[in-house]
Amino acid sequence: MKVIYDPETDTLSIIFRKTKVSESDELREGIIIDYGQDGKIVSMEILDASEQVSEPQGIFYELKGKKDIVV
Repeated sequence: MKVIYDPETDTLSIIFRKTKVSESDELREGIIIDYGQDGKIVSMEILDASEQVSEPQGIFYELKGKKDIVV
C-alpha cells in the first residue's frame, strides 16, 4: 500500500495494489474509488484533501498487534 499527498493539487491518493484501473466511481463529491478488471479496489483519491483530512502531510499508521508508527 502506498499513500501519496500532492500539495500542488491538494490530492491524497491511497494505492492498494499495482494494477490497471478499468473503472472509477465518485463515491461522493471529491472521493474517487478506482477498480481493476476483477472488480477489486485499486486506489482511492481524495480531492481537496486539506479540507477533508486534518493533516494530509502527516500519516499515522497503525498495524494491529504492533506499536504505532508515525511517518
